[in-house]
Formats: sequence, structure tokens, C-alpha cells
Amino acid sequence: MKHPFHLKAVWNGGRNSEGHIDAGGLKTVISIPQEMGGPGTGTNPDEMLLGAAATCYLITLAAMLERSGITPESLTLESEATVDVTNNVFTYERIVHKPRIVLKADATAAELTKAERLAHKAEESCMISRAVAGNVGIETLPSIVTAE
Repeated sequence: MKHPFHLKAVWNGGRNSEGHIDAGGLKTVISIPQEMGGPGTGTNPDEMLLGAAATCYLITLAAMLERSGITPESLTLESEATVDVTNNVFTYERIVHKPRIVLKADATAAELTKAERLAHKAEESCMISRAVAGNVGIETLPSIVTAE
């Protein structure tokens, strides 16, 4: 079964202008980030790729934990991307995911080990990670702890 997704975009002007995108649940202003010499209004492709990778990873991890019978007390994620600009060539180099999985205070050593294994496996299973494989390095640095 195939699931189509659609996006409509409008760009108003030249390089340092801004545009708008509408992709159903995602409606926002877009422009080049200030760090790259743009106006920095709304979001940009760099943030959106990081957002796609991070949300895909987080949803995949939550589903894998659930299927494994692990219900975290909390599940949070910090992700960071690195974009290299050399000779005016922009290269999206790397994404690092740092999930923090807090398990119940009485979690067993086996559950802690399984949660860590799933944290790494989720990155391999996420469709966005698979889509950028070979072009963007992706690393997962999980923190698995028990509630106090």
C-alpha cells in the first residue's frame, strides 16, 4: 500500500526572500537561515530534514518499545545536525540523536539492555534514516535510566 504526501510551495523573490509551504499539518514560512546569509524567517530545509529525521526516529523508537512491552516513564530526544559549507557547496554531513529513556524504578537489567538495543535499532528502522543512508551520517547516543 502506498501513502502519498503532498506539499505546495510559494517563493516570493530572489535568494534572500521568503516563501511559504503547506503540507497538511505543516504550514510555515521558509527562508535561508541567517547563519547561511539569509533572512532567517520561518524554517529552512536544514531544520526540516533534522525535524523529519528526529520525529521519524522518535516515533519508531516509541513503537518498538511498545511492541517489546516496555512502557517508559518518559521518552525525550535531542537531535543535532551538522551542515558543512566549503567553497559555497552545502553538504548535510551528520545527524546525532540523543534519546533519553526513563524506565520505571523497578526496571530489570534485561529491560535496560533491551531499551538500549532498541534505541540503536530504531535509527536503522526509521524510513528517513534509510532514505538518507550513505549520504548523511547518523549516530545514536542513548541515555537509559530508571526513575528515582
